[in-house]
Amino acid sequence: MNGLSNIPWLSVLLLLPLVGALACLAWGRRAAVVTVFLESIVALLLLSGGGAPILSWMRFEEWIWIDRYGARISLGLDGLSLLLVWLTVILLAVAVGLSWPRYRQSGFYALLLTSCSGILGVFLAQDLLLFYVCWEIMLLPLILCIALWGGARRVEAAFKLLLFTLAGSLLMLLAFLGLFLLHGRQTGDYSFALQSLGTTVVPPELAPWLFGCMALAFLVKVPVVPLHGWLPDAYQEAPVAVTLLLSGVLAKAGIFGLVRVALPLFPETWTSFLPALGVLALVSIGYGGWLAFVQTDLKRLVAYISVAHLGFIALGVAAFNAIALQGAMLQLFNHGITTAALFAVVALVERRTASRELSELGGLWSRTPQLGAMLLFFSLAALGLPGLNIFTGEILILLGAFAVHPWWGAAGMVGVLLAACYTLRMVQGVLWGVPRGPEIMTDMNRGETLLLAPLAGLVLWLGVYPLPYLKLLRGPVERLLAHLVTTGGLP
Repeated sequence: MNGLSNIPWLSVLLLLPLVGALACLAWGRRAAVVTVFLESIVALLLLSGGGAPILSWMRFEEWIWIDRYGARISLGLDGLSLLLVWLTVILLAVAVGLSWPRYRQSGFYALLLTSCSGILGVFLAQDLLLFYVCWEIMLLPLILCIALWGGARRVEAAFKLLLFTLAGSLLMLLAFLGLFLLHGRQTGDYSFALQSLGTTVVPPELAPWLFGCMALAFLVKVPVVPLHGWLPDAYQEAPVAVTLLLSGVLAKAGIFGLVRVALPLFPETWTSFLPALGVLALVSIGYGGWLAFVQTDLKRLVAYISVAHLGFIALGVAAFNAIALQGAMLQLFNHGITTAALFAVVALVERRTASRELSELGGLWSRTPQLGAMLLFFSLAALGLPGLNIFTGEILILLGAFAVHPWWGAAGMVGVLLAACYTLRMVQGVLWGVPRGPEIMTDMNRGETLLLAPLAGLVLWLGVYPLPYLKLLRGPVERLLAHLVTTGGLP
């Protein structure tokens, strides 16, 4: 074990998907399966060596990259990033498994693996230049996947996503360069290290502008209303594997960037930003829930369910106390599992019925009971049924919101009622009623069951016994709160 603990596992985790992508191009798509298997082993090995004190990293690695500009390959792992690493690897495995019968081009899997490397880099990077590079790498391959393998309106959806992405990324890069120059002029040390830049004295008249550039980039990726314009078309037209990664993982990168990058760099501005974030979160909950209720396309309906749930996560961050933050960080993992499972089930329904329109669906329970049971189970999880994972995160978020602003908690409860409405409408329209579509349908095969069963197990485990996950999050949450107190960001 001592030998294993000396291996730079974070670097291995980051580079392995890139190697796998090259292997796919050279030897075919089977290399993607091998890569996912090896990546899963590395993700599990990150727990080796035991825990660490609450306010320190579980693992930290640093390598010289562009020494002239103070850029380094700095990678840090704590409980929050560990959960998001696991989420990324789990959803990558599901994405490859769902795509296997449909997409045989090795380039498709190479792009998925390349994006995965960028996603992992965002969750691990402690250098802002590395963070920016990984931010671009995680999304550009998925845009190509949409443009090449998406639905009828794939080019329009990919172009819209590209425009939103470029606008946010350029604003973020502008803020990073501004901090780089300010820090260099003040200290003589030109560096992109997040820890070093946190000590930069930003002029009061400049801080809101730099923070605003970062916040817009991150909120586009969440996305919150009204910055969600790219989401419905992208989710609807993308191949199911891309939709899984966009909704299950990339949306988390926005919240992660807010608390891991924007907060340490601008603690005072962050405090002033929280009320606005709370309002945006509540608008996203209500608007996303209402649009989910009126949708007729099943995949688009699940896309707006995702918007509403991400609004709850943003509400937990806006409340910014220990209870709400733990709930929001846990909900990052919960939402990724449940929403990805729902999109996977929608893809399986579409493969059997050749339709996603609710008016053309119905009676699925009597013809494919196993698939119907999966849809019902994950729908009840999305609804927030006690004993399943979404409830665990939502109750913590609402308790924390009530403690800070009671009307935030009350408004959030309206979102819970909306969740019952749109979820029950979806279940009723697909599972029961007059059977429509093909008279004979095959139920779930062994491979499909193997893909969804672990997700169902996680949904149940996180709903019944979330304590191990909350323990992982305790250290990062206490570090965030402590940083804001010591820098004068909290009264």
